[in-house]
Amino acid sequence: MTSTTKEVDIEILPYIRVDKNGSVERPEDAPFSPPTPDQDPETGVSSKDITISENLSVSDCLFLPKLTDHTQNQKLPILVYFHGGGFFLESAFSSLYHRYLNSIVSQVHVLAISVEYILAPEHLLPAAYEDSWAAHQWVASHSAGNDKEPWLINNGDFGRIFIGGDSAGANIVHNMAMRACLVGCKAYGSESKEGHEKSLPYVAWNFVYPSATGGVDNPMFNPEGQGAPSLTGLGCDRMLVCVAGRDLVIKERGVWYFEIMRKSGWKGEIELFEVEEEGHIFHILNIESENAKAMVKRLASFIIM
Repeated sequence: MTSTTKEVDIEILPYIRVDKNGSVERPEDAPFSPPTPDQDPETGVSSKDITISENLSVSDCLFLPKLTDHTQNQKLPILVYFHGGGFFLESAFSSLYHRYLNSIVSQVHVLAISVEYILAPEHLLPAAYEDSWAAHQWVASHSAGNDKEPWLINNGDFGRIFIGGDSAGANIVHNMAMRACLVGCKAYGSESKEGHEKSLPYVAWNFVYPSATGGVDNPMFNPEGQGAPSLTGLGCDRMLVCVAGRDLVIKERGVWYFEIMRKSGWKGEIELFEVEEEGHIFHILNIESENAKAMVKRLASFIIM
């Protein structure tokens, strides 16, 4: 008689469990949300799902703010957004990120592309980076008017392209900017305490990229790691680093990143924005809060400069 009892192989509670039979459970994932091509009733934002690469099966969700007859051909800043989730959770199509992108697009008045990259452990890193780069290139390819996505052709301003993301998505942002310019483990803040190897960023990185040379000292995770390319050529002109004061996961790493970029010799402009009394991804979990609204206003002022 065959036993049906599941045996746990790996788990990062409460986020993910991988059983020895290969099945994966993600109890914290938000449910998927369908696009609203005829406008979201709350924000007026239209959205649609598209496939940008049949070979890689990369898909995105596009968001367009409400336009009038007078503004239907208005050129808007383009935001390429990478969702968070430690490279093993969430989706560009989840209700959590769908609601957040609707909010950002309606308030900041941008055209947004939310990138759906494949997740670990089914697809270990660097797979998510390759998906993200394919999406980045797909957006850029429209600047010559050769592609067929009408929202980008008619409404995208290719002189104002921004890339953004939260948590793991912010890591993708850095690596996409480094890749654009290129076409021993070090601990930070509370991570330096005894047992930092059990911290969530450390555990998650080794889970999603076990083959990474140098582990958490790999340049994809640690921009100052051995063999890391110079930060002076980072492929963007301006950067806004946002942190939350009570974020026990990556707040100190975010501040450290701001400091190394500021001192790196990179010629761009960099700013740090901190909301002291909030926690990890507060602006996505509670988009109606006053602090989340303040952060959106800061993002808006950064984009429309």
